[in-house]
Parts: sequence; structure tokens; C-alpha cells
Amino acid sequence: MTSPVVHTFRLLKWGRTLARHGALQGLERDRNTPLRLRRLLRLARLGARVPEAPRYAEAFTAIGPAAIKLGQTLATRPDLVGDAAAIDLLRLQDAVAPVPFAVIRAQMEGSFGRPLDQFYTHIEEAPIGAASIAQVHRAVTTEGRTVAVKVLRPGVEEEFARAIDTYEWAAAQIEPMGGEIARLQPRQVIEMFKRWTQRELNFTREAASASELAENMAAEPDFVVPAIDWQRTTGRVLTIEWIDGIKLSDRAALIAAGHDLPHLARVLVHAFLRQAIADGFFHADMHQGNLFALPGGRVAAIDFGIMGRIDRRARMWLAEILYGLITGNYRRVAEIHFEAQYVPSHHNVAEFATALRAVGEPMRGLPVKDMSIGMMLDGLFAITRDFDMVTQPHLLLLQKTMVMVEGVATGLDPDINLWETAGPFVEEWIRTELGPEAAVADRIVTDLRTLSRLPDLVRRIEARFPPPGGAPPAPPLKVIERVRIGGGWRYVAMALLGAAAGVAGLSAVQAW
Repeated sequence: MTSPVVHTFRLLKWGRTLARHGALQGLERDRNTPLRLRRLLRLARLGARVPEAPRYAEAFTAIGPAAIKLGQTLATRPDLVGDAAAIDLLRLQDAVAPVPFAVIRAQMEGSFGRPLDQFYTHIEEAPIGAASIAQVHRAVTTEGRTVAVKVLRPGVEEEFARAIDTYEWAAAQIEPMGGEIARLQPRQVIEMFKRWTQRELNFTREAASASELAENMAAEPDFVVPAIDWQRTTGRVLTIEWIDGIKLSDRAALIAAGHDLPHLARVLVHAFLRQAIADGFFHADMHQGNLFALPGGRVAAIDFGIMGRIDRRARMWLAEILYGLITGNYRRVAEIHFEAQYVPSHHNVAEFATALRAVGEPMRGLPVKDMSIGMMLDGLFAITRDFDMVTQPHLLLLQKTMVMVEGVATGLDPDINLWETAGPFVEEWIRTELGPEAAVADRIVTDLRTLSRLPDLVRRIEARFPPPGGAPPAPPLKVIERVRIGGGWRYVAMALLGAAAGVAGLSAVQAW
């Protein structure tokens, strides 16, 4: 177990770095920050030259890879870090200096347990991308296929483990302070971040995620998931089909290649909606660098380390919330928040519906190009405090991905109306999943499953209450009231006295 002294030292070191970049100003000035925490923040910046404009992205980059990932997570929480910080943190990139290929080769051979020439005929030593967790090299397999090989950076697992250990400790110290800090549930946020990174550091999990997503996306042929080379994949090495396309971030190259940008935007939005709402399993890192345009108007995705999953009940609530906001049915959106227990029951549904109207109506009057899911989420975050809405960690990835997909889509087609694009899909899904036919089908399935369990239930009852054996039934016994005299040694004493009295009585009778 790590000593509190070590945790404190790390936090002071990181806090000093954040203070030098002005990244603690907003938290220090926020009236909702507990007094004791504000004092610690003032101590962290003591003597530091603080810039006028905070540089959040630079601060997290200076701390290290784990902080970069944490910063990317916090970018999805404007309610926690503020709008300005969230926008600045979106600039965080995973680009870091690459590890020398000799180190990467040793890592690969150690993971495979065999020389590389048994797997690849050629590997380019210069990486095509280097991030905080891994770097990627292009290679050719012994069968002649071009592949991308993703290799975990040596030592990164230990570095993340140390950092997350301290994040957990810090969250446990500040959450009991209560108030706004407790409502934002920092321990739950860090726990969610921990699970994300654990999955991202295990490449067999990433490969499995890509494989599952490919199966789910069979209904969207214009969205491509590259195939996994399982024979060349381990926990620290991932080999995947090479994608030869144009990054969606390179708008000029897309136009020069003759791509229909509005079509690509619609493909991306439909793919995300199918993943998040229809399947409940979605690519949660769909930024422009992870998306490529392929011939035929197709979009390919890479990097499946961060995936989100939502159960069916939450997807139903989500679909109804989106559709309610699209159609202006704020009363129903409010009711769903109460049904899902996102808003405590002591609040008034009608009041919450009015607050939602204040968020939704201004967007409905905007031009198409100015309507934004990001704005809607910011508005919802703004009213969470007034209605004591507790942070929902299971929705953080979804919120982040919605804003990300919207940014990529509007970058391709500034005039795209995400509400109109999403509306028909969401409406059809709601009709299919929540309509009368779906209700009857669900009831039939539930009842059939219950009937199928009846034989096993009867067998368990018989095991608990077996039929009578060969002995005749015992005669009924007179009910005699039991008297509790005491416990422990008193029971022993009474038993001995009773036995002695019985022996004495029997001797007297015999003598008489």
C-alpha cells in the first residue's frame, strides 16, 4: 500500500505544475470549492508565476501520459472543470516522442516469445503514430498482408498504476468534504477512468472490442471496422488490418479526392446512433484522427481502446430524452429523468420541465448550422446543481462521444442538422422498441421464459420438501410453553438440579 506521504508528495508536485500553468485558478475562485481545498490550492501556487490565461492542455501534458488521459476525460465534464477548461482540454493530443525501435522490438519479441521474423517479413522502424500509451508501425506479414502493429510503450502500465493510485487517494480525501464536491462524485469518476485505462492497456481486450463492433455494424456497410490478426495479437501487441484512406481531419485532401463530405457526415452520425442507441456498444474515441474516408463513400474507424456500453433500459431513456428534446416534449423528458432517478423525487416534475425548456427552446430558434448537441449538454449541466442531479458516470463516455461526433460531422458539413439527421433514426428505434408491438413481444418473451423455468422451480421445491419416508407420521404433540430462565451457565445449573432431584426422588421411593 502506498504511503499517504508519497501520495501527498505526488499531488504537491502535480499541483505545482498545474499552478504554474494557471490551471487551478477556476477551482480556487469557485465559491462551491470547499474552504480547505481552496487553502491547499493557494499553497500550491505560492511563489509561482501564474499566466493570465490558464493553459490547461499544456499543464496536463507536462505532468505525463496518465494526466493526458485524465485531462481528456475531464474535457467531457464542463460542470466539473468549467466551460473554458473543458474547451481547452479538448486540445489535448496523445502525440509524444516515439520510443526507439530497438526498445519496441524487444517489447514485441518478449510478448510473442519468438523472433519477429516468424511473424513479419518487414516492419517500418519509424512509427506512423506515437501516443502516450502505444505507438504504431506499418508492417508486412509473412503471408504478404500489410498491417498496422500497435505496441504498448514499456513501463506505461506501472506509470498509470502509480498515478491512478494517487488519483483514487485524492478523491477519497476530498469527497467527504461534502457539498458540491460530493455531488460530483469524484471517486466514481476516477473509478470509471481507471476501468477505461485498464481496458486500453490490454490489447487483447481492444481486439475483442473491434471484433464485437464489426459484428454489430454489419447493418451499416458504409462504416468499416478493420479485421484483427489474432495470431499476431497479445496483451501488449495488436496487429490489425491496414486502412489506406484519408483522415477526416484533412478536408482539403477529401475534397481533392472527390469525396461527398455531407454523405460522410451522415454515415458517421448514423453509425454512432446505431452503436449507442440500437446496440449499446460504441466507439468512444471517434475524433478526426481515428476516422478515415475510403473509396465508395465509406468511413473507417481505428483505435478501439476506449469503448462505451449502455444497457437496454438506459438506451430507452436516452432515446426518449433525445426525441423529446428534438420534438420539444419537455414534460416527457422531465418524467424520464425522474423515472431513471437522475433527479431526486423531492423535486417537482413541472419545474424541471420548465428548466429543460429554457435549455431546448433557444436552440430551436437557431439557424441549422448553429444548433449543437454540445450546447444542449452544456445547458443540461448548468441545471444539474439546481435539481441535485448526481453525476452519472456510466453516461460520461456517451456525452464525450456525442460532442466529438458532432464536431467531426460539422467539420465535414457545417450545415448538417444533427437533430434532423438523428430524428428519423431515433423515432424508428423508439417505435420498434417501445411501441405496442414491442410491448406485446417483450411480454410474450418474458412469460415464455417464466414458463420455461417452472419445471426447474418444481424440482427445487421437491428437493426442499421431499415426500414422506417409510415411517408412519408422528402423532401430534401437546403444545407446552417454554420458560426462559436465563442463558449460559444458568441452563447448566438448572439441568444439574433437575437431574439431582430426580435421582433423590427415585431413591426415596425405593426406600419406602
